[in-house]
Amino acid sequence: MEGYIHSIESCGTVDGPGIRFVIFMQGCPMRCLYCHNPDTWETGAGEKTTAGALLSQYEKCRNFTKGGITVTGGEPLLQIDFVTELFKAAKKQNIHTCIDTSGITYTEGSKKFDELIKYTDLVMLDIKHIDPARHKALTGRDNKNILKFAKYLDDNNIPIWIRHVVVPNVTDDEKYLFKLGEFIGSLKNVKALDVLPYHTMGKAKYDELGIKYPLEGVEPMSKEGALKARAVILDGMRSARNIK
Repeated sequence: MEGYIHSIESCGTVDGPGIRFVIFMQGCPMRCLYCHNPDTWETGAGEKTTAGALLSQYEKCRNFTKGGITVTGGEPLLQIDFVTELFKAAKKQNIHTCIDTSGITYTEGSKKFDELIKYTDLVMLDIKHIDPARHKALTGRDNKNILKFAKYLDDNNIPIWIRHVVVPNVTDDEKYLFKLGEFIGSLKNVKALDVLPYHTMGKAKYDELGIKYPLEGVEPMSKEGALKARAVILDGMRSARNIK
């Protein structure tokens, strides 16, 4: 089986536990306003490769990337069959496996997802917005499947790291941050919460591709602002868990 990848980072430090071999998959169905990888959107583009070829590359730097393999994107689960084959082979070599995903492709009752999670050690789940309408305005899709995917992972005891990007005047509303916290607090298998400040480092890619940058004029979120947002989310989590 062949898959389409955009690029590889051999020593990733923010894509799961430890130093990791990060595979950026090609293709994404969402158009997040703050996306910093618009060059990964197109499906059927990028470099064709196989699971065996990727694992051979991983082995060359395994002494440095002992954390394991992370697939990200784009949206890696657009190529769920390929990711499953890669992870199945990786587990035979005792390699830790992680998916960085929006969960947008999740289909309730899908046997493909049941097969995938057999070989998945960790899911880093990006929840863009807790409100369905605002999520659609932000990404072009509602969040129904994403929230169902979070529940599915929780029901199947798959460790989850939640990621949430805080964008000034877009996602930094305390009402919705608290609601997001309440939802996260309803999950029992969340191992980490990363609240990330919006940045504009991806703008140059839009310029190179001749695409108008959707958040032109929006200033980056400060670290202090992200920490404040995280505190609100944690308050929501404590509320859901009846912790004072």
